[in-house]
Amino acid sequence: MQQKIIVIGSGFGGLSAAVRLAVQGHEVELFEKRDKLGGRAYVYENNGFKFDAGPTVITAPWLFDEIWEIAGRKREEYFQLVECDPYYRIFDHNRRAFNYNGDHDYILSQIDAWNPRDKEGYTRFMATTEEIFNTGMALIDQPFLNVNDMVKVVPDLVRLQSYRSVYGYVSKYIQDDFLRRCFSFHPLLIGGNPLDAASLYVLIHYLEREWGVHYALGGTGSIVAGFGRLLDELGVDVHLNAEVAEITTEGQRVTGVRLADGSTHGADSVVSNADVAWTYLNLLSAAPRHKNSDRRIEGLKYSMSLFVIYFGTKKRYIEAEPGYPQLSHHNIILSERYKGLLRDIFANRDLPADFSLYLHMPTLTDPSIAPAGHESFYVLSPVPHLGADIDWRTRAIPYRNAIMNFLEENYLPGLQENIVVEQYVDPLYFQGALNSYLGSAFSVQPTLLQSAWFRPHNRSEDFDNLYFAGAGTHPGAGLPGVLSSGKIVGDLIGEA
Repeated sequence: MQQKIIVIGSGFGGLSAAVRLAVQGHEVELFEKRDKLGGRAYVYENNGFKFDAGPTVITAPWLFDEIWEIAGRKREEYFQLVECDPYYRIFDHNRRAFNYNGDHDYILSQIDAWNPRDKEGYTRFMATTEEIFNTGMALIDQPFLNVNDMVKVVPDLVRLQSYRSVYGYVSKYIQDDFLRRCFSFHPLLIGGNPLDAASLYVLIHYLEREWGVHYALGGTGSIVAGFGRLLDELGVDVHLNAEVAEITTEGQRVTGVRLADGSTHGADSVVSNADVAWTYLNLLSAAPRHKNSDRRIEGLKYSMSLFVIYFGTKKRYIEAEPGYPQLSHHNIILSERYKGLLRDIFANRDLPADFSLYLHMPTLTDPSIAPAGHESFYVLSPVPHLGADIDWRTRAIPYRNAIMNFLEENYLPGLQENIVVEQYVDPLYFQGALNSYLGSAFSVQPTLLQSAWFRPHNRSEDFDNLYFAGAGTHPGAGLPGVLSSGKIVGDLIGEA
C-alpha cells in the first residue's frame, strides 16, 4: 500500500531509506535541518578548498551499487570510487610506519619488519575473519525486533568468541604490542573502544581485504550530491533549512512532524535519521514511551566525540622532507600509550595531554579538492563526549595548538606558516549542529550488549509507524551500517 512517508535528516541512513521507499512507490518527503544534504557528511567549502566533515573511509562499495541498481541506474554515472593503497599508514610514537592494505603477502612483509613470529599468528587470525564476517553480515540483514531473533544467534556468537573485545581477540594471535594496535584500531572508526567493542567487529578486516578501502573522487560530498540527483529523479520532495521540532503523535502512532517555524506536515509513517537518542528525548513526548523511556535512553553507553581541524596549506607535502616521514592518504598516528589513552577517553572521561590522531590527506589522491599547488587536510582526535567535565569554550584553542604543534614538529614541517584556511569542530558542534546526544560522534557504542537486539530498534516499540535509520540504531555506525539501516527500514515499511 502506498504511503506518505516523512524522512527526518539526510545522513546516509536517511538517504538510503528515502531512495528505497521512493522506488517502492511511496510519496517521500525529506526534511533536513541544514542548508545542504548529508547530515554528518556535510561539505565545507572555503577559498577553493573542499573539506568532508563526514566519513572518508569508504568500504563495502556494493551497498552503494545496490541502491542505484534497485532504482534502475548505474552508480558509476553519479560518482566515482577509487581504491586507496595503502588503506592506512599507521605510525608508532617514533614515527615508524606500518602500511596496511589487502595484499596478504605484503602485510606479512610489513609484519616481518616488526616481529617475524607474528606472521603465522596473523595468517591464523585472518583465516577466522571470513566466518565472523559471514555471521556478522547475516546479523546485519535482520531487523532484530524480537528477542527470539537474538536467542537464535547466541550459539554462533559464543562459538566465535564475541564476548571478547576486539583488542583481546587480536591479542590471541598477535604478540607484538604495536601490531596489536594496528589490527585492533578499527572500532574507533565506528565509535567503539577496542578494549570493549565486541570481537565480532574484526569482520572489518575481511570486509576491507575483499572489497578494499575507497575514496570518492571529489570527496565524500560527491556521493551526497549523487544521492541528491537520484532523489530528484525519483520525485522525493526535499526541504533544506527545515528543522523538525516535534514528531506529532496520536496514541501509539505518529502522525507527522511540526517544524521549528510552526508548520505541520502529516504522514502515514515517519523515518528518523536524526540521532536516535535526540529523537526520543527531544522530538517525542515522554508520556507514551514505555519501552524507550528517558531513563533507558540516558542509560545507554555512548561513543566518544571528536575534535577535528580542517586546514589547507599553500605548500604541498607530496614528498617527505629529510627527517620527516612520508605521509599517505589515510594516516593513523598512535600515541605511546594505547590502553591508558583509551581508558582516559571512554572510562575516565578526561582530556589527556597526549593523543592519537587520524590525519586525512586526500589531495594525494585527488588534487581537485584544493586550489592548484595547495594541500588539503583534516586531523581528527578522539575525545570524551559531553558527559565529561570539559569546558570546550576554554579548552578548544589550547587543544588545537597542541595538535598543530605536534604535526609541525613531527610530520608537516613549516605547517602553521603555510596554512591559508582553517576551522575546527569540537563536541559542542556535534551536540548543536548535528543534534547528537552528549555530542557523541557515533551515537550508541558498539559493545556486545548494545548490538543487534540490544540496540535501539529500527522500528520503535512505542509507536507502530515510527522507524529509525542511522548510526544509533541497528546495525550501527560506519557507512556499511547506516546504509544497511536504510535497507532494513525500507523492507519493514514494504512489509507493513
